[in-house]
Order: sequence, then C-alpha cells, then structure tokens
Amino acid sequence: MKKILQGNIALCEGAIDGGLDAYYAYPITPQNEVSAYFAEVLPKLGKVFLQAESELAAINMVFGTALTGKRAMTTSSSPGISLMQEGISYLCGCELPCVIVNVMRGGPGLGNISGSQQDYFQSTRGGGHGDYYTIVLAPFSVKEIYEFAKESFLLAEKYRNPVLIIFDGYLGQMMEVFDTESDEGKLNVKIDEPIDKSWVLDGAKNRPSRKIHSLLMAEGELEKLNLKLKEKYGRIRRDEVRVKFYNVDDAEVCIVAYGMSARVSLEAMNKLRNEGIKVGLIRPITLWPFPYKEIKDVAKKVKKFLVVEMNLGQMIEDVKLAVEGEAQVYFYGRSGGSLVSSKEVIENIKRIL
Repeated sequence: MKKILQGNIALCEGAIDGGLDAYYAYPITPQNEVSAYFAEVLPKLGKVFLQAESELAAINMVFGTALTGKRAMTTSSSPGISLMQEGISYLCGCELPCVIVNVMRGGPGLGNISGSQQDYFQSTRGGGHGDYYTIVLAPFSVKEIYEFAKESFLLAEKYRNPVLIIFDGYLGQMMEVFDTESDEGKLNVKIDEPIDKSWVLDGAKNRPSRKIHSLLMAEGELEKLNLKLKEKYGRIRRDEVRVKFYNVDDAEVCIVAYGMSARVSLEAMNKLRNEGIKVGLIRPITLWPFPYKEIKDVAKKVKKFLVVEMNLGQMIEDVKLAVEGEAQVYFYGRSGGSLVSSKEVIENIKRIL
C-alpha cells in the first residue's frame, strides 16, 4: 500500500503496526504531531495514551508498562530526552525492552526548534550513569522511520534492552510517498528462537513471586550484572550492525553520514559522479553498535574520508576509531539547527581532492 505521510506520523503508524500497547509523552517541538496523532488514534484502538506531567514521568510510565511485558513507547526532543536519562539507565539496568524516540533539535540548552544531529554523543555513549548502551537506529527517510518503528519492538524484546530511534526535526516534518509493503528500509530483525517472557511481572497466582530491580547491594552482585550486560552488548555488536554502502568500490574519497546529512550527501555524491569525480558514501544505520569493522575494511582501499554531520563533530570520533589511522578523516558540519547543503558538501570534497 502506498502512503504519503509526514515523518512523525509515519513513526506513529509504524509503531501501531509493530504492536504498540501504550504511549506516554510530554509535549515538545518538533515532535508534537506524534502525541497529537496518538491522542486521537490509540484510544479508538483500545491502546493506552497518556500525556505525562513531565518527561521524567513519561519515562517512568514506560518503565512500569515494560515490567508487565507490554510494548511501551515514548517520544521527545533533545532537552526532553536529557530529562529521561536517569530512567533510561534504570531500564537498561533492569533489562526492560521499550522504544524511545528522539526527534532532535538544536542545542545546547533550550536551543531552538530546528532539526539537528547534536545528540549523537548522548545517544551512543549511554547518556545516563553506569556501563550501559541503548541500541541506536538512525533512519534517513520517511519509509525507514515507519519500518524502524515497526520492527524496533522485536529488537528491544530480543535483547531485553531499550531501542532508541533518532532523527532530526527536518525528517520528522518531511512528507514522502512510500510503499508499506516493499522491502526497502526494513531492519529484518532475526528471531532465532521464541522470545523469553518468563521475567514478566504479571501477578504471582499459581507461581512463585519474582521481582525486577537494579539496586544490587550485596558484594559482587552489581559487577555480576554488569558483566552479564557486557556479554549481551557483545552479542549486539556482533549480530546487529547495519550499514549501507554507495559506490565505495572505486571511490577516491568516501563520505560518512547518517539521517538528513546522508540524504544531502547522497545528492552531492551523484552530482560529483556526473562530473567524473569518484565519490562514495557510507551510511551507518545503527549508530550503536557502530560499523567499525565495515568502515575499516573500506579504509584499506579508500584513503580519504569526509564525515558530514549537523553538529560540530561527534560521529567523526567513531570514524577515526574505525579507520585506525589508515586514512585521512576530514569533517564538515553545521550546528544549532542549520542544515548542510549538497553545494557545501561538494565544495569540501573538491577541496580535499
């Protein structure tokens, strides 16, 4: 079925098609269309919609719903996600699956309501306290927003871990035509065995009681949990990296970008190719786990990289770690809600070459 949807609304429809049971959020631009849509639609479907009194309340409502094994989701934008970090750390410490969406805006501070990619560090380095990670997905089209929202609950339940979907406000406001039945943009989450739900708190009638908590005071108990989490994160790093390559086989220089920056960079690459300049593009789809090995393999052939971001340089650190000194890594970015342009990317590529 073909649809024309705004990115924020595609997120809603993807989540509903993915089995969303309950949604909690507090208003913030540029993602308010999500709450408005869910407020109208979810009650008609017999699902839970609740506007929380704050972002802190919203993430803790997600926590409570996730304990029962239901599929819970919240959305916010940059400073609102910052307020949720304590709750996200608790969710990871208790190994609770859920979906969290950040429609990013300019910062720091209250910043502005324009789209940005300034939350990369916060998203990929845990964001809150303790040794933990969320799985981080970066869609670059309305179709991918729909598909990622649809499949992210499966991914969260497979690993008992929060999944964070991040995209900038420009993608959230953009409208595109897409086919819900095509394979384009799907995560294709593989479930090798039935998902274990034996941990769910659903009442102890006819079974022993159990509890889920992250306060572990006995000697060595917390370290044991951290080592268990480390093993799980290792499996995620091994099995869930997703990245897309464009024209890297013969490239003289390769762009690395995600989200809206990748869309702009794709246009720049095509224009440069038409001029006979051999440019490739690497688009990380999972920002955590990051495609270190995949980028290093490209760096064995391509010796110049340009990282393009809508910030002043965050993902570039991961790209430098990936190439391990085997290639030169350059940077171009815009900050504070400013959008990079294909013309600017082209100028930077020509300067590098």
